[in-house]
Amino acid sequence: MYITITAQKTDGNYAQSSADFVSYLEKENEGKTVEEMKHFFNQFGEEISTEEVIREIDGNTAKLKKTEPKFYSITLNPSARELKAIQDSPEALKNYTREAMKEYAKAFNREIDGRPINVDDIKYYAKVERQRTFKGTDKEIRENQPYATRILELRKEIRGIEAGQQSGNIRKLNKEIQKLEAKAPHRLNGKRIVRGMAKPGPQSHVHIIVSRRDASNRHGLSPGSKHKASEVEMHGKSVKRGFDRDTFFKNSEKTFDTLFKYRRNYVETYTARKTFLKDPKLYFSMITKLPTNEKAVAFKLLQKSGVNTTLLSIPTNKLQLTIKAINQLKKGIGKAIESGSIGI
Repeated sequence: MYITITAQKTDGNYAQSSADFVSYLEKENEGKTVEEMKHFFNQFGEEISTEEVIREIDGNTAKLKKTEPKFYSITLNPSARELKAIQDSPEALKNYTREAMKEYAKAFNREIDGRPINVDDIKYYAKVERQRTFKGTDKEIRENQPYATRILELRKEIRGIEAGQQSGNIRKLNKEIQKLEAKAPHRLNGKRIVRGMAKPGPQSHVHIIVSRRDASNRHGLSPGSKHKASEVEMHGKSVKRGFDRDTFFKNSEKTFDTLFKYRRNYVETYTARKTFLKDPKLYFSMITKLPTNEKAVAFKLLQKSGVNTTLLSIPTNKLQLTIKAINQLKKGIGKAIESGSIGI
């Protein structure tokens, strides 16, 4: 499960309305009938309209300055393996989202009226999306890029010939384009994979828009706080503050496992991701020390993500990873993490 929390921000400026972001989340409804459309939901309701989402988020910004975010975006990105475990069910993802948002509330080191924050204090709206598109950071796009660049150059040349600005053989150029299209290493349904093309297979994920203010519009709740859990003296009183992202991520992961009886492999865990980022050598060492069955699953997951696991196949007692070997593994696993392809 790859979870992100992002502050509402566009080109260094905070928009005063959530309308553009909500419209972005409506993209999958384009061209669909009313019956086919997917709507927003929250902890307590279904079939929530975009108008209500915008009205409620925009109307819940008391005392926030123009230089402060009005809302945060949370994404819950299950891996292909996790989606298979829940049979890619939108209803299962809705149930999981509601449980994950309980953990979100618990991660705040804050109190309201003398009690800990709970999910009733969180104003949020969520939406299950069923598709993903290829982005510039994806391996398929990066490795197809030299072909894409050359094809664009040739098409530009053809336009120049057609406009009478230069001479050349259009037929010959078109044949070269066809060859490049066929040689591109990554294709889907007979076509070269390009940015914006829908990815194959289960791609369900959840987008959540959550207000910076609590549901009563009296208190600020920022998951972007730099403080995990601390207390400060304000107006002569001790006040709790902070949001613990690690706790939220870990507990959300455990919630998924408990809810769906999911057996999570080490390389799928948030702990593994943190270990990889802080101490890659320890991360690789942990994989080689897994029980045989678990190690086999770990290797399979990494290989599916395009990671060369040959170096990790060395018996543990003989494992001597050189700096060069570690850097090769880091590069592969780092790209897999960026794309969320191993769910960590």
